[in-house]
Amino acid sequence: MGEVFAGRYELVDPIGRGGAGAVWRAWDHRRRRYVAAKVLLQSDAHTLLRFVREQALRIDHPHVLAPASWAADDDKVLFTMDLVAGGSLAHVIGDYGPLPPRFVCVLLDQLLSGLATVHAEGVVHRDIKPANILMDVTGTGRPHLRLSDFGISMRKGEPRLTETNYVVGTPGYFAPEQLLGAEPDFTADLFAVGLVALYLLQGRRPDSQALVEHFRTYGTPGAPEGIPEPLWQVIAGLLQPDPQARFRTATGARKALTAAVEMLPGPSPDEQPVEIFDQLGPLPQGFGPEGPTGPSDAVASGASQAAQGQFPAVVPPTPPTAPAPPQQQPPEPQYQAQHGPSETGSFHLPPPVTHPTPSFAQTPTAGVPHGQAPTYPYTAHPVQVPGQHTPPAPARRPGPPPKVTIPVLLLALACFAVGFWALSQT
Repeated sequence: MGEVFAGRYELVDPIGRGGAGAVWRAWDHRRRRYVAAKVLLQSDAHTLLRFVREQALRIDHPHVLAPASWAADDDKVLFTMDLVAGGSLAHVIGDYGPLPPRFVCVLLDQLLSGLATVHAEGVVHRDIKPANILMDVTGTGRPHLRLSDFGISMRKGEPRLTETNYVVGTPGYFAPEQLLGAEPDFTADLFAVGLVALYLLQGRRPDSQALVEHFRTYGTPGAPEGIPEPLWQVIAGLLQPDPQARFRTATGARKALTAAVEMLPGPSPDEQPVEIFDQLGPLPQGFGPEGPTGPSDAVASGASQAAQGQFPAVVPPTPPTAPAPPQQQPPEPQYQAQHGPSETGSFHLPPPVTHPTPSFAQTPTAGVPHGQAPTYPYTAHPVQVPGQHTPPAPARRPGPPPKVTIPVLLLALACFAVGFWALSQT
């Protein structure tokens, strides 16, 4: 079985990796459900402060995937989120290529809706890209996306954790003013949304520098092939190099998108449906839909009960009986558990999509395969039964006091610094 973290979260298998931490599928023994757990990998001061900022973010919106809880165990810290199994928009493009315009409009409307709530909280995301937009498993029904990964987000007015001549984010999704060292603003997020829209409609990552140069030299170009003119006008309003000429708010861009959808033609008869299916794959051995299976589940459940102050009832001792005369005992039969293969669903992907190389497009990067989660053994301890004599344990010299690890100390200092700054603003 996996490692039980803080007596509650059992790490199952890794499902992603970011700059500051690895994301695991984990079993929550208290709530009895699977969650996504982001475990901090590094422990330098800047990384720890960003981790503290991200776990403190609480935004309740159906299209935002924000942290729900956090825990610390020795020199490790993590926070958990809802488990979203449909992969990212990058997976969808890898399976289908360019997406139908009406399907893209649904995704953009949900993204702008979630982003409007994020901006209303005064938070600039700063890393909007297809890999950070996750999809729920909806099959061929209406898609449902979740904006995730707030690792480098910041509230307007907060002190920056990097020097002013450094740009934080993903190359290719920077707004022009970010490259000039401007302070993070909401309009930079909207520029990235425009790039995501082009990526979904063309099937490849757009060349943002070529787009900016074209806009500055020739003005707003005509709609690229395959993009309806009303939809292109909304995307062009997101991609303006001058932030003053760009949409100022996500709500304003969403209203313009709603008006553009009414002017789009109906779906084509030969248009294939887009299916969003489970991208996480089957659970590893020892885990099922209802959580861990096997003897280790009882150990983990006991650890969870102990953490909550709940302990099993003590079994009374059995009255002693007269010893029976020794007899020759037959050998005990050997039993072997039979484990059949786990049933997993099979999915039929559509044939590869071939399309000409679009303008302002770059070749997408390949994905990284998932690894396997490490396993950790459990140690059994004897149970003290009332009424049964137990010899006293030998005297033992007192050991050294428990040490406070540097990451935990940094986490405490980071929380103190954030709290002190919040008090100074009031």
